[in-house]
Amino acid sequence: MAKTLKEKTAQGLLWSAVNSGLTQLLNLVIGIFLARKLLPGDYGIIGVLTIFTAIAGCLQASGFTQGLINLKRPTANDYNSVFWFNVTVSIVIYAILFCCAPLIAWFFHQPVLVDVSRFVFLSFVISSFGIAQNAYMVKNMMQREIAVSSVVALVLSGIVGLALAYLGKAYWSLAWQQIVYITVLNAGRYYYADWRPSFHIDMGPVKGMFRFSVKILFTNIINTLSQHLLTFIFGHLFHINTVGNYSQANKWNTMGSSTISNTLGQVAQTVLVSVEDERDREVRIFRKMLRFTAFLSFPALFGLALVSREFILCLLKDEWAGAIPLLQVLCLGGAFMPFYTLYQNLAISNRRSDLYMWCNIAQIVAQLAVVLALYRFGIMVIVCAYSAFTIVWLLAWQAIARQLIGIRFIHVMLDTMPFMLSSIAVMVATYYATAWIDCLPLLLVSRIILAALLYFAIMKAAKVKIMDECLQYFSKKSC
Repeated sequence: MAKTLKEKTAQGLLWSAVNSGLTQLLNLVIGIFLARKLLPGDYGIIGVLTIFTAIAGCLQASGFTQGLINLKRPTANDYNSVFWFNVTVSIVIYAILFCCAPLIAWFFHQPVLVDVSRFVFLSFVISSFGIAQNAYMVKNMMQREIAVSSVVALVLSGIVGLALAYLGKAYWSLAWQQIVYITVLNAGRYYYADWRPSFHIDMGPVKGMFRFSVKILFTNIINTLSQHLLTFIFGHLFHINTVGNYSQANKWNTMGSSTISNTLGQVAQTVLVSVEDERDREVRIFRKMLRFTAFLSFPALFGLALVSREFILCLLKDEWAGAIPLLQVLCLGGAFMPFYTLYQNLAISNRRSDLYMWCNIAQIVAQLAVVLALYRFGIMVIVCAYSAFTIVWLLAWQAIARQLIGIRFIHVMLDTMPFMLSSIAVMVATYYATAWIDCLPLLLVSRIILAALLYFAIMKAAKVKIMDECLQYFSKKSC
């Protein structure tokens, strides 16, 4: 029997959550062991390269992944056209970055970056061979297969990275981890996806999607600049150890927020595209996704801010103490990041890549202005201002959502504020209830358990429907 859209969405969200949850759990374990073996400077070396690999990844995909997903019924020729375009562009970009490696090393005052960058940049060349397959799997809501591929890739790459770290290879262990991860992930995509590229190359579909996709491309680059702007600037202004502390803090914050963002991102566009002609239904689905996002994001990120000190000192090393205050502040802004994913997918699904593009351009310009105005006051002031800006800029996205589907700000507040206030109350109560515990490992465990129990109790007492639906779905699957 064919599944309804609600069932497909629920199943997609379930497997997306499993994928994101397992991925972040494995990242947590692997990251802890790597951080205990490596130094802040090692993370700084790889961290400053992130902006280049991320932008290169945007260029190679060129927005055509979203373009394929946005097609009602993409053909094999559509996928093939995007595949060859991605491969060609990635080779050209790698050649350019290969030649620019000495300039990158000069800018960050790190000569070792010449060889390291040329090796790390190979990752997006390899990834270009799997972008079309990934789009195929997302379009067909193959979240279970995506989850399996991601977990296997993460485990194998983690083993390689840890082995090299324990052999004393320092930052090279992080570089090899990236290469192994994308190679194994691509192998999984080819194993599960039914579609295969052919040598019948027709760039017509790429040309047809270009007007829509080029705006997505430009916006993705802007988003990437926004996400990695601080690391890039810090890499030039501050010592490499300071950059390493920020990279470590940002990694854990991003890990928390991207768990929810990836869960939403793998299904939101597909679902919203399917109901774009039914405005009332689209608003109901969007508001339900808002509640789901708030239900998960606020307790997860506020909770991470609560236990940042115990987490860093217990599980990593004292050398990472400088990352603690940075992580606490980043988590406050990170709690709102998954909402960006939801709003952006709404704009894309309504084929308003122009609004998507201009809102992100304005965002990066404003962020850059904030950073340039405050960089003299030090890294902590910049991070505080950056996190505050992340929260405030959601008002711009809400204005776009109001224009697209008519959803009002008061409805967004009614959908999200109860979860935010409940999460704040839980974290404050947990902090004071456990403040007497001196043993850091016991304090870490106690705060996690108590906060989880309190939040669950509040949700049950308030008879929150989104939690009941999640519990019912899981209990149905276990039967």
